[in-house]
Amino acid sequence: METVKPNMFTLKPPSGAGERGHSGNPKVVAEFTRPLLLSPGQDLLGYVFGRLGRGTLFVITLVSVLAVLLIFWFVVKEAIPFLRTQTFGQALERLAEFLGGRNWYPEAEVHPEFGVLPAIVGSLYVTIVALVLSVPVGLLCAVFLSDIAHFSIRQSIKPVIEILAAIPSVAYGFFAIVVVAPWLQNSFGFSTGANSLNAAMILAIMAVPTIISVAEDSLSAVGRETREASYGLGATRAETLIQVVIPAAYSGIIAAVILGMMRAIGETMVVWMAAGMASQIPSPWWDLSQSVRPMTATIAQEMGETARGTAHYHALFAIGCLLLVFTFGMNLISEHFMARIHRKGGRR
Repeated sequence: METVKPNMFTLKPPSGAGERGHSGNPKVVAEFTRPLLLSPGQDLLGYVFGRLGRGTLFVITLVSVLAVLLIFWFVVKEAIPFLRTQTFGQALERLAEFLGGRNWYPEAEVHPEFGVLPAIVGSLYVTIVALVLSVPVGLLCAVFLSDIAHFSIRQSIKPVIEILAAIPSVAYGFFAIVVVAPWLQNSFGFSTGANSLNAAMILAIMAVPTIISVAEDSLSAVGRETREASYGLGATRAETLIQVVIPAAYSGIIAAVILGMMRAIGETMVVWMAAGMASQIPSPWWDLSQSVRPMTATIAQEMGETARGTAHYHALFAIGCLLLVFTFGMNLISEHFMARIHRKGGRR
């Protein structure tokens, strides 16, 4: 380190490093204008600005946390009146009817019914089919990007994959109606193109970028030394990938699948436009040509036309509360597996 001015200092390469500029003088690595010795006023000013910066960042973080908590509080507050009855037994009976009922007639004048079981089954149905389609593709792409593709190819493919996550869901919905639905009808003879398979295919496309990104990060976190140790024992690349790398990254792969599942089950516009909106449980279960009505689509379709304060209104918020609880639990599970990846990678 060589001092240039009283308030500046310069870093140069070690002697003998052979790095020189165009003029033949030693190349400067870095130059700082911060004084080496601070006055009491400058020291106090730096302390104040440091505290202000930390406080500002803390407030921003706190606002994000409070926003999530307020959303939870608002949804739960609006859902509680749906279960509020004269006795606790009646509340349990209404909850059982809500979770296990098969009929959804919230506006019936004589005996309104709030069975949300078909909506729950519809959400899980299209989500599971979407995962069956997206997980193999996502994992194979992640393996290709982390261990097989050249660096230049990886840098070209990843932005394209990320663009898929940036496309608005309503654009996916129009694509499902205009392109996928007629293709399903003409190719497979379905009575309608707006069905479970249509929605699941589009949800799979939307979940693939999340699965690839998280799984590729977890595979890369395994470390080069693990791969080289496997090669040193005589294993081939395929054996190393299948028996060493993928098992070592299973926590991240599980987290990728869970995050992809959350991406699919929380989607609204695509299932609203492509799933057919029929409140039924598919029978037989393997018939993907049947229409379903997921929970998110039910809320989106009926919330704008429901009078505030009615039982129907609070029942829709109860569906939203159910979705929040499910996604929150999936998020906790994914955070658990992601923390295991960070511990394995040496990051605390």
